[in-house]
Amino acid sequence: MSFLMKSSSRSVHEERRWSAELPTTQSDLCMSLTVWRKSLVMSCNGFTVINSDGNVVYRVETYIGQRPKELVLMDGVGKSILTMRRNKNLRFLDTWFIYGGEIGAHCISTKRSEEQPIFYVKKCINILHNNPNVLAYVYRGRSADEKYVYMIEGSYSHRSCKVVNEAKKVVAEIKRKDAIIGGVSFGVEVFMLIVETGFDPGLAMALVLLLDQMFS
Repeated sequence: MSFLMKSSSRSVHEERRWSAELPTTQSDLCMSLTVWRKSLVMSCNGFTVINSDGNVVYRVETYIGQRPKELVLMDGVGKSILTMRRNKNLRFLDTWFIYGGEIGAHCISTKRSEEQPIFYVKKCINILHNNPNVLAYVYRGRSADEKYVYMIEGSYSHRSCKVVNEAKKVVAEIKRKDAIIGGVSFGVEVFMLIVETGFDPGLAMALVLLLDQMFS
């Protein structure tokens, strides 16, 4: 783990300029995170997210196989930030609710209500859609009855995805981390999450978790 954190920190600094679509003055303000598709806890599935200083900023630890009904995103010390739950309606496969309390304060209320999710994420079925690059839509609230607020497009299996808002502006991006350090290739288990200034990095990581559930 020490090797990964140190090498990831060096490599993250080299990938600040993440998108040619953004002016240099904006891209310099983006947040670069290294996502490791592995839990720090033995016998757990999960994720570990490291910032450019080599510090763990997000963690996910799942004890229930590959298809859990609930995922909890925690900060580096294990405090819950967001909780994601599968839609119980079997007609809506691979749809999730995202719950949160005071997101800016990095906490989630223990009294959260299933009636008040902050986002609803729906996997796109390509055979029913004219754009095969679309992976999922993100809606505010509980359902997909209104227009989406974010769209995710690209290929998660290739770790090449963009989250765009209604104005088609990229607010977050998943990128391959192709460097080979010490003869060890990162592959697809370690990748970059680049977050635009003004977009919540916790929500960006939550969307990564849901893409992993939908497309892994």
